[in-house]
Amino acid sequence: MTLAVVVVIVLIGALPERLSPLPRWVFPSALTILLIALIATDPGAITKTARGLRWLSIALVVMMAAAALSATTLLIRDLVRGSPLTASATTLLATGSSVWVINIVAFALLYWEFDCGGPAARAHGMPPYPDLAFPQQLSSDVAPPGWRPQFVDYLYLGITDAVAFSPTDAMPLVPWAKLAMAIEAVISLAILGLVIARAINVLT
Repeated sequence: MTLAVVVVIVLIGALPERLSPLPRWVFPSALTILLIALIATDPGAITKTARGLRWLSIALVVMMAAAALSATTLLIRDLVRGSPLTASATTLLATGSSVWVINIVAFALLYWEFDCGGPAARAHGMPPYPDLAFPQQLSSDVAPPGWRPQFVDYLYLGITDAVAFSPTDAMPLVPWAKLAMAIEAVISLAILGLVIARAINVLT
């Protein structure tokens, strides 16, 4: 999870200034501070259930989601209206790929943080009715006893939803999960469709 957040911080910091509603340094700095605070207060001890840590984790997810959604909105604006950013196919593809990856990680963190009450709650035992049903939970024959989803499982869920525009691994069982996966699919479709179409138009 920490590595994924670091990658997103780097990508956000490298985005063009016009894709941030705030000065470029604001989102990376805020995310870095939140991540350092989270690591310092909970260095790998996932079984902690302190309310402060929970809110710190949620703040990290909300901040990353805000950065991802704002970058996506501003990129789509430039694609529709046209701008120097969209005049070069290479620059456009690189920027679009960065925004796409940022969205994937942001949604993966959202799934990881809110599924079944969060990672700390899952460490104390999975509820009988999960928010997201992974294959290992649906069939006990394919997983060892006591299996719990890790961050990589939520990252894979975010990637597959962004690529297939639908659930292919874990099934959303509750309203918030269905809405989140639907929003991610629509965002991914918009980014991929508009960026690729614009890049092809520029090249031809």
